[in-house]
Parts: sequence; structure tokens; C-alpha cells
Amino acid sequence: MRYAEMGYHLEIDLATGNVEKVETDPKLTELYLGGLGTSVKQHWDRVPPEVKPFDDENILIFSTGLFNGTPAFSANRTVVSFISPQSELLAYPMMGGFWSAELKHAGYDKIIFSNKSPDWVYLWVKDDKVEIRDARHLKGKGALEVQDLIRDELNEPNAQVAAIGLAGENRCFTASIEQGRSSASRLGGGAIMGDKKIKAVAVRGTRDVHLADGARFFELMQEVKEYIKFRNANPIPDVMTILSGIGSPQEMVHTDEKWHTESFSWGNARNRRKGFWTEDIEKSWKSTQLSAIKRLISCYNCPQSCGALIDVENLPRYMMKCFSKLTYSMAAYVDNLAFGFKIVQRAQEYGVDGFSTPQILAFAVELKENGILTDKDFEGCPPDEDKEGRFFWLLDRLAHREGIGDILADGTYWAAKRIGNGAEEYAHNNIKKHEQLPIKLSMLDPLYYLMYATNEKISITQIEGNWPQAPFPKREQRERFVKDWPQLPDEKFKQYFIDWELRGDNSIPHFPTPPMCSEIVDWMEMLHNIDDALGLCAGMASFCLKPPYHINNYHKLISAATGMDIDRDELKRKVNRSRNLHRALNNRRGMSRKDEKPPKDHWRHRFPELEEELLTTYYTYKGWNYDGIPTRERLHELDLDYVADDLEQRGILKDGQGQKDHQEHQG
Repeated sequence: MRYAEMGYHLEIDLATGNVEKVETDPKLTELYLGGLGTSVKQHWDRVPPEVKPFDDENILIFSTGLFNGTPAFSANRTVVSFISPQSELLAYPMMGGFWSAELKHAGYDKIIFSNKSPDWVYLWVKDDKVEIRDARHLKGKGALEVQDLIRDELNEPNAQVAAIGLAGENRCFTASIEQGRSSASRLGGGAIMGDKKIKAVAVRGTRDVHLADGARFFELMQEVKEYIKFRNANPIPDVMTILSGIGSPQEMVHTDEKWHTESFSWGNARNRRKGFWTEDIEKSWKSTQLSAIKRLISCYNCPQSCGALIDVENLPRYMMKCFSKLTYSMAAYVDNLAFGFKIVQRAQEYGVDGFSTPQILAFAVELKENGILTDKDFEGCPPDEDKEGRFFWLLDRLAHREGIGDILADGTYWAAKRIGNGAEEYAHNNIKKHEQLPIKLSMLDPLYYLMYATNEKISITQIEGNWPQAPFPKREQRERFVKDWPQLPDEKFKQYFIDWELRGDNSIPHFPTPPMCSEIVDWMEMLHNIDDALGLCAGMASFCLKPPYHINNYHKLISAATGMDIDRDELKRKVNRSRNLHRALNNRRGMSRKDEKPPKDHWRHRFPELEEELLTTYYTYKGWNYDGIPTRERLHELDLDYVADDLEQRGILKDGQGQKDHQEHQG
């Protein structure tokens, strides 16, 4: 019997219509755990680096994690992986909700799609029943609407449906996969579904998921439960409200948006509006939010309520979470929060990423204001003073790929290249061709420099978390914070934090030092990779301060769930193995040091020599060479000799290549 996992995945060949239930090798679980870890192995083995995003050979994987379907609180993430049309690297956006648990209960750990369908289809999975069904009648339907249509068609009200809208059908590079109250949004998974003509994937399951030592697992979960209760009753002091609790950022609960609206940038990630959060704005926005939210909602087996059911101005109801309530209003320079709630409903029906898309629309407005785009490009658009109407118009054009929208649908990096005439200067907020959070700061932060530059998700929220975003002003505050910090990997981190100051010698950009930064960033990245293998919500683990799941209890839970006897060091080894395989996969696709640069304008005060030192120190700590490629020695330590052989055969890694290359480079 397999524990925590089901031991099977589904292979769907869309070209032939062949469906195969494949038993998986338990050795892969021992090596890579599950979720993202085992999905990366599939991509490495099956997708050569020559494959382009819209080639038949670009497989699309929907994966559960090792804890999905178990009694683990907040284990509800589905990892969707593919070669991104935007970054041309391996992407792995995640969605919450109930979908992953249903797939696990149906008896499968993953669904792997290969090739392309000749016409529109959706997949229906219910235990042993697996059908590729005609979806031609669903073409053109919204990503939210189609979920209800499929449930009605199947007469399965509890089926969980992941679907695309018009943006996915039209292969927009920021098209999302929408599902219930959540979505797999970043880097164009919806476009890959659309390219393969998959309108939706519906799942329902009735099977049990078994645990190796259920009594021990429940004992550990009781400890987690008690800590959740403690944290909910005791928010962390001395940090902003949004960071004081656990769960995904409580954007649906909290109405105080002074920090976001005055610290993040408006428009095309350009300007901060200090003093925006007036008494009148606070009163208006609070009233708007409370009237729009009908009730708070949770994902599968989660004690938190991070999402909300939204009902605004007679539009169809929809579910929202997190920062999307602000992204469109701030990008459009609209001071009315109701606009945000209205346009997000349309954006979710179209199925577009709520972070990238508002920036793309603001990018178009900026190009128009600076004469790079013309009145002809905006023919039919509402007048400039109608900021709300202008954004709705641009969103419609993008999702339909009509007129200027056909260019904008590729994202700011690729659109700027097509437009030319200086447009590249306005696509200023990208890393690896992907739009970043709209935030611009003063002084270089060495920790965030490394996190922005090096994480494979290309999204800061998928690497930051357990370490506070800034030092506390007073030493006594810092000393109080570290007294109760059982989540740390090493006690020395407490002294790092106590010594970290707002100003002086022990402040940014020179503190934490590059070696300290390497240790801290590696720790936070490792936590996210563990969550992505287990299917845990980062809001209960890697993303928040002092979470219930952490490096000192993960291994105990994994051992009880799977029957594998692993300690903390062995867990780190497994995660480092999948992390380095993932790194090598992207190296094989051309990514290297040259690509690992935050936006030029992310900080006003930059220190090029320090930035080079940070990157080199971090690479050394990770066991990577000067170009950011895992060395043969590092790969051998992780039982990845076959990866080193491949990289050497391709000329990406030279025999014996290591940090000596940095010395040669400097010389």
C-alpha cells in the first residue's frame, strides 16, 4: 500500500484521445517527495530544451502534493507546471480551493497532458471513470461561467473544475486557470491549456487516502492546531497588520490599506502616493469592501478564511482573495475601490493574471501618453478622463486579442519588442520577461536583491516569508521577537536579527552581510520548495512570520504520513535535490547569471559591486558556479550525476567547473 500518495497518475494524449492510468515508481517519492519535486523530474525527462511553449511536446501537469487529501490543515494547493510562453522557462503557478483533494480522492497524484487536441475538449475524472468530452459548445464561455455549466452537464454539483476563459482560448501570455475561489495565475498556464484546446479539467473522487501512522500524524496535527489557535489569538506585534497573522494575506478581512496604497507604486509601477490614505478614503474604501463581501470562505480543510464571496453592482457573484482587490485600481489611478471589485469580475471570467495584467494595461496607457502608441491604436477607447472605461476597454481588447490588444496580450516584455520606438524603456518592471510586484524603494536591500534575482518562481511572494521584511526600530523589540521563534533552522539567526538595525553600520545595504543573506534566503527558498512538494498553502508555512508548519516539524509529519523515516537533514537533501534539478532544467533552457537581475529602477540607490558580491556569494553557498549553474560536485552530492552528464554534453557545464571561474572572470 502507498501512503499519503495514491501511486498513480493519468497520462492524457490529446492527439489520439488515449487515456492511460500509470503506476508510479515509489523511489521517485523517496527522492523528490511529490508535487513540484516529482513534476520537475517529469519535465526534465520528457521535455528537451529545444521544445517551445506552444510545441506539442510541452507537457502540462496538474499535480497534487504529498499532503493533499490528508487531514493536514491547509494542504490544498495544486501545482500546475509547463514551459511558460512568457519566460520560456519552467513555470509552476499554484491554485488553492478543493481541486487537488478531489483528484487525490479520485485515486491520482497527477494528470499529465501531452500533445494537442484537434478540437475543444474538457477532461472529466471521477474515480475510475476518465473521459475526454466534447467542449465545442463551451468555447467562448467565461472561466467562471463554464465551471457551473460543466457541473450542470455532469449532474455533479460537487465536482471541482479548473477552466480557462477567452484569454486562455486566445493564448494570451498571462492567461490564468480559474478554479473556485482560486487560480493558477502566473506565467500563462491558461495559454498552454488554450493551445492544447483544453477548456477545463473537472474532478470528483470518493476514495480514501491512507497514512502510514495515522495516530502519530493526528498527534502532530493537534500540535499544529493548538499553535494555529495561539497565533490567531496573538497577532505578532511591531509589524504591519497584513503580516501579523497567518494564512494568505488577509486582504478580504482587513480594510486598512494605508501600507499597500502608499508603499506600492501606482500606474505602470511608477509612483508612490504618500498621503493617499486620508480619513475620507479610509471611510469610503471600508464601506465599499464591507458591502461587496457577502461572506468569507476557506479552501479545503483550512481553519482560516482568506477568500470572500463578492457581490457588486448586480454583476455575477465571484470569489476573490488577496491583492487583486487593489491591483487594477492602483494601476489605473482610480481612487474608487468599487472599480477594483467590478473589473476583477470581468478579468476572472476572461481568465487573466491579476498581477501582470493591470501592469500591462497601465503600460499601454503610458505608451499612449508618451506618443509611442497613437490615437489609431486606441480608436474606440473612452476618453482619457474616463480612467475606468479606458481600463475596461483595454482589458477587452487584450482578452480578445483585438487591435492593440493582440500585442499587449504577450505581456510588457514581448509587447515592447513588437512595438519598438522606445517602448522597451516602459517595460521596466520585469525579471526574466515577467512582470513583478509594483513596488519601488529607496535603498538596496541585500536579502530582497537575492530573492528577486534567483528564485525560480520569478515572484517575490514565492520566496519571501519567515524572515521579517525590515528590522524593528528598537533593540528591545527585536529581542522580544526572537524569544519565541521555534521555526528557525539555526539559533544564530536570532543574533542576525537582533543586530539588524534601521540605520548605521548594521543596516541595509551592507547588513545582513552576503554570507548571512545567503543562509537566510536559502532557508526561505527551501521552505517554499517543501510546501510546493507537500501541497501546503504558503500562508500557513513558508510565506508568513512564525507559521505552524516549519523546518523543525515538516519531517515529523512526512515520516508519519508516508512511513519514510526521515530527519531534518534528509528532508533538506531531498528538497535540495529537486531544487537543483529545477535549476539545471532552466539552465538547460538558457538561463544563467545574466538573467538574474532585479529591475533597474527597483531601488533608487544601487551598489553594483555589492550586488555582484551578493550573487557570487549566494551561488557559492548553493554549490553553483559563477554563471549560476550547479557544479558537478554539487550534483554528485545530490545523486544527480545524470544531470551533470547532460549539462556537460551540451557544453553548459565544463568538466570540473566551479567557483574558480569567478576568479578567472575577475582576472
